[in-house]
Amino acid sequence: MKMIIDTDPGIDDALAIALAHALPEIELLGLTTVFGNTFVHQSSRNARYILDLLGADLPVAEGAALPWGATTYQPSANVHGTEGLGDLLDIPQIGQNAHESAAAFLVRNAAAHPGALVVCAIGPLTNIADAIKLDPHFATNVKQLVIMGGAYDIPGNITPEAEANIFHDIAAANAVFAAGFDLVMVGLNATHQTLLTADDFAQMAQASAVGQFIDEISHYYLRFYESVGKHDGCAMHDSTAVLACVYPERFTFIETGLFVDEKGATIADPSRPVCKVAMDVEGGWAVDLAKATIFDFGR
Repeated sequence: MKMIIDTDPGIDDALAIALAHALPEIELLGLTTVFGNTFVHQSSRNARYILDLLGADLPVAEGAALPWGATTYQPSANVHGTEGLGDLLDIPQIGQNAHESAAAFLVRNAAAHPGALVVCAIGPLTNIADAIKLDPHFATNVKQLVIMGGAYDIPGNITPEAEANIFHDIAAANAVFAAGFDLVMVGLNATHQTLLTADDFAQMAQASAVGQFIDEISHYYLRFYESVGKHDGCAMHDSTAVLACVYPERFTFIETGLFVDEKGATIADPSRPVCKVAMDVEGGWAVDLAKATIFDFGR
């Protein structure tokens, strides 16, 4: 499976990138970066740092710095840390970004691999919407777009109605939901069924430098979850979307068109193109597979 991950690393993004790189079913072609958990320049630096740690010589194409129509943006440092990777503050600048925008990178690779490229978007959907603007054939060239985002008929995680990735660019999300992708939405309905505990991260740390890195950055993330009253661990949001690309049979879906209202709620809209919404996942399986994949990394 040829894949590009559109990302805003981000603690849970780091685990998702490591998982995608390690899974033998995935051929990772590169990363595109977007604002979200961090400012976009931090997203790109973190993406290059993570790829270097993984020993993955892959391009990073920087994308949108702001939501559509916005003039400012402020990341949620209380969730991911001021630099995006928890307590790590001195993150080195390794390598350079690719010499094309994220939208151009996405469009070029989709055209080069028509019907074969899976895009896994685990940040705000601005780069995906920009790619639609750049090439009207982008949505049909892509084999499948799998997004981590949305909360379907359940409460959000940034406001009572909205999931964060969707909320950060409502206009872009609506453009994506209207574009006609073969689209899978892996939102809070599914991701809240996966739970990584401090013990899970400690087990990863026993495996390799990659596992130690993931454990180290998890401490900040777990403290955030505890600060909002969730003391039993953190949801495996972005990695669940990666797993949905490869193992859809482990998920239960409904099919519906989607619209994002002014509050950021993802709601059914039968007038829009039908997409799949993940309602359930085998949560224990997902966590065990992620742990085993990271534990075996480099062995």
